[in-house]
Amino acid sequence: MDRSAIDRAAQLAGLALDAGTDVSVDGVDPVLPTPFHLGEGAATALALVGQEASRIWQLRTGRRQTLAISVQHAAASLRSYVALRVADSTPALARAMSPVTAIWECGDGRHIQLHGSFTHAPGILAELGLGERATAEEIGAAARRRGAFEFEDALAAKGLCAAACRTKDEWAAHPQGALLAAMPVVAVTRIGDGPPVPLGDADRPLTGIRVLDLTRVLAGPTCARTLAEHGADVLHIASPALPTIDLFEMDTGHGKRQAYLDLNVLGDADTLRDLVRGADVFSQGFRLGSLARRGLGPEQLAALRPGIVYVSENTYGHVGPWWRRPGWEQLAQASTGVSIIQGGEQPTLAPAAMNDYTTGYFAAMGAMMALRRRATEGGSWLAEVSLAQTSMWYCRLGHDLDRDAAAGLGDVAALTERRDTDYGAMTYLRPALRMSETEPRWAIPTSPPGSGEPVWA
Repeated sequence: MDRSAIDRAAQLAGLALDAGTDVSVDGVDPVLPTPFHLGEGAATALALVGQEASRIWQLRTGRRQTLAISVQHAAASLRSYVALRVADSTPALARAMSPVTAIWECGDGRHIQLHGSFTHAPGILAELGLGERATAEEIGAAARRRGAFEFEDALAAKGLCAAACRTKDEWAAHPQGALLAAMPVVAVTRIGDGPPVPLGDADRPLTGIRVLDLTRVLAGPTCARTLAEHGADVLHIASPALPTIDLFEMDTGHGKRQAYLDLNVLGDADTLRDLVRGADVFSQGFRLGSLARRGLGPEQLAALRPGIVYVSENTYGHVGPWWRRPGWEQLAQASTGVSIIQGGEQPTLAPAAMNDYTTGYFAAMGAMMALRRRATEGGSWLAEVSLAQTSMWYCRLGHDLDRDAAAGLGDVAALTERRDTDYGAMTYLRPALRMSETEPRWAIPTSPPGSGEPVWA
């Protein structure tokens, strides 16, 4: 992948690769069986992450670093949970996915992506007139009695996860798609005042930076994991009352300490606010407005902790008619045209969590952009990313590849590391970005949610 291709990909995201950034990207797509440039896109996102880490390193030391990325490794990073082994076995998805979660043909000949989420399957089945034990055959028959867009609207009105499979052009003409098309993939804005916060000397770009991670599956956790790769002290806060997926926790927990807090408990809510006062970055991926109702929105935290960098990840963007809609990787692919491009008359998903992991990289980049600006300009900052924005960016990169010519990931053993964890001896994909002075790495092994205390180290 030559420099001009990286420059073009960055520009299509509304971002820029600085002329002084020394980066090499080895290899080209197709790696995975898809017409999309997934490996090259992930490599570009990681190059932009590395550029920000290098810029912060330059603030601390006066030196820039050279960067290197393999397209094969970058592509593998979009499926990193697949490479994970515990005691030489592949961990199962602890929560069996509901049969609801699939792409279904509707009565108008269109298709809809349904997603049972953690709790949405019963509501979706009820809208179809079915009970919770409905079979796939019954779901398919009920879906064929509905129109895709009418069904999508009915589920959205109930706050349930679904997206009609649109073409790329249909999404471009949609009010939400048109609004997002005019915005960068990463938006960083100042939301409060405060003096500059110098970074000081350190042995890694983000040493001394405290990250409070309130996210689940998969983009938000990938953001904090990426910040941990560069030395940040990451504390992941989960609720014992909320379900999760163990395999994804293992995959995105590298470099993080873990603790439980239940915000419905008064003392726990106070503890979280105390943690915010000591944090540099607050990263959240809950539905927009839910944390603001608890006094934990961007401007509220900027008042509580001047100088905070607030990172927000969601599915459909932070403005527009769909900003409150819940979503997942699959819904972003369906909405923006990816599923139809990938599958044609029978829409299907791309062979990777292209939006989740890449959005996590973009979120980490935004956090570092804000930390750098805080160091030189002061203030509190908001970094916003969304799965749909990332999906649209992949569409702009092109979908012209011959999937039958895909090289495949091959044997990824050379891209993995092995260490002892609380889960057992774990083999996992190491960070794909390489840097000349501060090689990205996770200082501590992944550990189960709630396995530590809600305190800063």
